[in-house]
Amino acid sequence: MSQTKEEVNVKKLESEVKKLRLEAQLRKNLASEMQKQKEIAIEAQEVANAKTKELDKLLKKQALEAQLRKNLASEMQKQKEIAVEAQELALEKKNEIEAISNQLSKYLSPQLYQSIFSGEQQVDIESKRKKLTVFFSDIVGFTNISDSLESEEITSMLNYYLTEMSKLALEFGGTIDKYIGDAILIFFGDPETDGVKEDAIKCVNMAIAMQSRMKELENEWAEKFGLREPLQIRVGISTGYCTVGNFGSEDRLDYTVIGAQVNLASRLESIANPGSILLSFDTYSQISKEINCVELEKVRVKGISQEVRTFEVIMDDKKAKNIVDIKTNNLNLSADLERLQIDEINKLADFLEEARKKLDAKTTK
Repeated sequence: MSQTKEEVNVKKLESEVKKLRLEAQLRKNLASEMQKQKEIAIEAQEVANAKTKELDKLLKKQALEAQLRKNLASEMQKQKEIAVEAQELALEKKNEIEAISNQLSKYLSPQLYQSIFSGEQQVDIESKRKKLTVFFSDIVGFTNISDSLESEEITSMLNYYLTEMSKLALEFGGTIDKYIGDAILIFFGDPETDGVKEDAIKCVNMAIAMQSRMKELENEWAEKFGLREPLQIRVGISTGYCTVGNFGSEDRLDYTVIGAQVNLASRLESIANPGSILLSFDTYSQISKEINCVELEKVRVKGISQEVRTFEVIMDDKKAKNIVDIKTNNLNLSADLERLQIDEINKLADFLEEARKKLDAKTTK
């Protein structure tokens, strides 16, 4: 059945309307989708912007941290260089101080040097009373020896002698007070002490060692310095209370010992025989059980009102055999047969004869 033209047109119109509706719906859907995409794009842009900001912050933070690390590394390098420089300077100053202290140590006894630098002893003007053993020695006939030598030879000889004696003083623990030309003053008992008895024994043993060393060097004196006669020393030793400490001014101090015992040691040295060691009674009483001695006659010394008992150290067996001792309740006699003179024997004989006459006269009555 054929359709009419109108019907065909209507159908075309309906088809066009449907098509328009479909297109409209598609455009609507497309617009809606585009709106969603736009919203998504905006949201994505916002997220991207936020992420970008975060990334910028992170990058700035990392850049700042990198700069800080760089600055820190640079500062640490500077501090390291400063520390190394300071360490080198400190080491240099330390070496300078050690060099100076080593030089200063030559002007001080080792005991005093150690006590000062360890802080045990303050460098103040002060002194104390202590019982010490004092040693005094000098070279026999040094004035005549020095007159026969040139100044360089005297200096060399004296320094050699003092070095040898000082080694022994330090070995036995003595405190070297001072050198007075060829004389040496040493004391035992300060700043360190082993007790009065032990100090005295050490001092006398040191003196014996010094005399032995002088004999060992007899040939060297002639060879090194052209001396006609070997050097000999006299030694005087006394024990008793002395004043020891720092004496002087605020600007210049001297650590030394003063008192009657120092004077006595000096006097004993001056009357001692060459190559001998002369002791006071107080020293002898400390060492008598350890070291052989012989009593000599009493002497008068300048500065001491009473006569002083003196004792000579016996340093070898041969000499000991030449010593004759006679001791009774009322008699104490000691004689060195090697040194005994005929006039001394005559005096002894006269004394015994006089004593016998007085005893006979007393018995007769």
